[in-house]
Amino acid sequence: MKALLAEYATFHDPRLAPEGRVMLDVLSRSFARCGYEVVTPDGSDFLGEIRRLAPGCDVGLVIAPDHLLFGYTSVLERLTHNIGCGSMNAAICADKVQCGRILARHKIPVPGEPQPGKQVIKPVAGCGSVNVRLSELPPGPGEVAQEFIDGENLSVSLVGSRVVGDACSYYTGRPPLLLAVNSQDVEVSPSGEFCYRGGETPIDHPRHAEIVETAVRAVQVLGCQGYVGIDIVLADRPYVVDVNPRVTTSIVGIAACMEEEIADILVQASKGGGPESVHMKRRARFDSHGAVEFL
Repeated sequence: MKALLAEYATFHDPRLAPEGRVMLDVLSRSFARCGYEVVTPDGSDFLGEIRRLAPGCDVGLVIAPDHLLFGYTSVLERLTHNIGCGSMNAAICADKVQCGRILARHKIPVPGEPQPGKQVIKPVAGCGSVNVRLSELPPGPGEVAQEFIDGENLSVSLVGSRVVGDACSYYTGRPPLLLAVNSQDVEVSPSGEFCYRGGETPIDHPRHAEIVETAVRAVQVLGCQGYVGIDIVLADRPYVVDVNPRVTTSIVGIAACMEEEIADILVQASKGGGPESVHMKRRARFDSHGAVEFL
């Protein structure tokens, strides 16, 4: 069996390359343990490599900044079995404004309009904490301003299930599989720039049920499949501040703590199956460069 793991940042985005590399490493090891030969694009022609490699693979997964996922995934899913989020759903999540409006219409808490004073400025189509900042200045071209919510930085890692037919994907009715609730170490520089440093997983939060329910509803409303990371700021309510329709850096800690293989979970979920729950044998602190410390 062959698995195509198409990770973009390692060769094409120096700012995100460290996180891209550790995600690719974790997935590659898991797929190898599950009996797959792993192939990856290398060099400058990322799209060309997907087109060349995908037809010879049994499964494929794109790991790329959110605004690029649609294009690369739409090619991959025509050539092999996609075990990540569908391209159309990824496109919706990539547009921060549209995504927020959809969630709000379904009564899922999201940041509101910016108030006088602190506001969060982020790219309309961005990835992670890159170019996200606190500022009193108006957003620039291609940016959006949101209400700043002072709270606890968390994420919820889930895997959405689907079945792929000849002409479309459809849902099995199973709720997304919860992998873990994670704390996030987000540093704000004196100039207001956000920087993601890593986090801890799994955490046993006193408001666990509320946090997970909000994240699950977001995944269901947006129709995300595969690995999904829901970024939450927990204040009076859990506010969804970002939806990542792809593998996130939290996989570094989760894979180190989880008894199940993430590769097996992703493949099974893409065919409508997989476990009802996962088993975490320990807790860990992880950083964005792949270091893991067990707690």
